[in-house]
Order: sequence, then C-alpha cells, then structure tokens
Amino acid sequence: MHMSDGLVNAPTAVGFGLVALVGLAIALHRARVDLDDRTAPMAGLVTAFVFAVQMINFPILPGASGHLLGGALVAILVGPWVGSLCIAIVLVVQALLFADGGLTALGTNIVNMALVGVFVGHAVATALRPLARRGRAGLVTTAFVAALVNTVVAALAFVLEYAIGGAGGASVGTVAALMLGLHVLIGIGEGVITAATVGAVAAVRPDLVYLLRGAPAPLEVRGTPS
Repeated sequence: MHMSDGLVNAPTAVGFGLVALVGLAIALHRARVDLDDRTAPMAGLVTAFVFAVQMINFPILPGASGHLLGGALVAILVGPWVGSLCIAIVLVVQALLFADGGLTALGTNIVNMALVGVFVGHAVATALRPLARRGRAGLVTTAFVAALVNTVVAALAFVLEYAIGGAGGASVGTVAALMLGLHVLIGIGEGVITAATVGAVAAVRPDLVYLLRGAPAPLEVRGTPS
C-alpha cells in the first residue's frame, strides 16, 4: 500500500498532498473534542502499536506480502479524528526515518491510509455498531469486517490516484487487478489482527473502546471477568 516516489506525476502528488494537509487540519481541530484522560494515552499506545505491527509483513502469495494498515483499528479504539492523526504520524515517521514510502508520495499515502482507510473503517464499524454492542463475538466480527473493507477501499483510492496521474508505466487495468486481488487477501489478515486486538482491549477495558461509548453497561462488560 505504501506508494513510492515516481508512481504518480508531480501535479497529482502535489494535489493529493494538499488534500492530505486539509484533511489532517480538520482532523486536528475535531480531535480536540475526543481527546480526554482516557483517549490521549490510548492514542499514544495505538500509534506505537500500529507503527510496530506495520514493520512486520505477513505472506499472502509467493513473492507478495502485506502488513497492517490500521485504519479500522484506530477508528474503533480512539475514533476517526484522533485515529487519522495516529496513522499520519506513523506514515511521516516511516517516510522520514525508514524510507518506507516516498517523501513525494507522503500526501497520497496519508490520503489512502490515514484518511480514506480510517474513515471507511469508521463508517463500516458505525453501521455495524448494534452488532458490536451485543457482545464480544459481535465486536470482533465488526472489527474484522471494517478492517477488510477499509483495506480494499484504500487500495481503490490508490488505483484512482494512479488513474489520475500514474507514472509507473503499467496500465490502470493491470494496477487495479493487482491491487484489488492482493488487498482482498491482505484485508483478511488485517481483519484477523484488528479483531484480535480490539477483542483483547475490550476484554480488559471495554470503556477504552471508542465504538462502545454510550452503550448500556451490561453490554459493554459482557464476557469480561468480574
């Protein structure tokens, strides 16, 4: 998913860089409402977790591997506005210190993963919130579906950017087939990791799960030891 330098032309990179800046500015403003004594430490932990897990690739096909994007995970745990900032921080650090994703592609990567991925994951999780509030099984199912969908849609955003200003030499059809085919498989892995992580947090501290805020207390603690 990390785009490298040269995959899209300069006007496209600049244009999506501006989209990323505007999106993050709005997220920074809106995140102030969500940040409190519970969310702020959780945001730091989530950012560190996503950064660490993104460094670990898992095989999906011979010669192809994937890693966690984290969009649905952060949206479910800390909300979309704070979550988008968490992913953006990870992407900036990776680009500057580890050359994971090009600097000129930082804007497109932020749009794909920190904005599109997070808010699609949030939208799916919100739509499935009644299921998530029924208990642990419903919550992990919601997390899995949200992560799978956010991965595929983020890949579609990549295809759209390439269609607008692709400079990689491959046809849009070829890029679309590869991206969607591989990211359905990556999305399954993303879903498993997200479901396991959200389930583990909810089992210990359901009050820290942003998606469960406002749920009746018996549903929030169902399945947790008393």
